[in-house]
This record gives sequence, structure tokens and C-alpha cells, in this order.
Amino acid sequence: MSLKPLGLVVLVACGGKPPPITNPDFSPIPTKPSARGKLYADCLAEAVASQHYGHAQDDGSTNVLLFTCTGAPARAFFEGLGSWSKQQSSEVKADGKVIRSTNRVRKNLFGVDYCASDGAIYECVVTLNVGDFARQ
Repeated sequence: MSLKPLGLVVLVACGGKPPPITNPDFSPIPTKPSARGKLYADCLAEAVASQHYGHAQDDGSTNVLLFTCTGAPARAFFEGLGSWSKQQSSEVKADGKVIRSTNRVRKNLFGVDYCASDGAIYECVVTLNVGDFARQ
């Protein structure tokens, strides 16, 4: 039985050893201060203090916790999103509110951090991807 050159290449490529398994690196991830990170932290702190958080799941594969803040932290976050949302085309008007999100909304608000305001009331939702653990 003779192998043509292409067949030999495929045979060699498929028959090679799999890449070695590497050990995971459990070192802490380096961080640096972030002004925008403070907007998230302040919103999360207010949501936790007021117990405004809950679980959501999309099509069964993604689990998230939603933290909803209001008041001063939400207003600061909403205002902080102003120029960013305009630049990203992630500001819309709907139901008498202005909604600003950290990313453009493609389908719905699932998985998107956003703030909304009717000019008097401010509310922001921060999404934390949590995996299957939070489902129960």
C-alpha cells in the first residue's frame, strides 16, 4: 500500500502526540487602581447593603448574579458612562428613560452592565458571571 505525500502529512499530523498538559497557574492576578472600578465597587456596595441582588440564567449555560444599585452610586455610574456610551453607541432612549451600557446591547440586557435614568431616579445593574455554583 502506498501513501501519497498529502496522505502521509495528514497521517503524521493526526498521529502526533497531544500537547503536554500544563499545570494551572494559581498566582494572584496583578491589579492597578481604577477610577471606573470605583464606580463598580460603589454600586456593588450599595446593592449589597440594600440586598438588591439576584440570580439569572440565559439559555441554561450562563449563570449570573445581578447587583442593582440606586441613589448616589447609580447617579455617579450613570454620569460616568456618559461619554463612553455615546462613543460606543450604547446609549438609547426607551420608555421615558435614558439607558447607558458598558457595551452595545446586541439582543437584550443579559450580561450587560447598564444604568438607566428618567432624570429623577437612577438605577444601575452590574452583572457578575458566577458559573453553575450560584444556581442553587
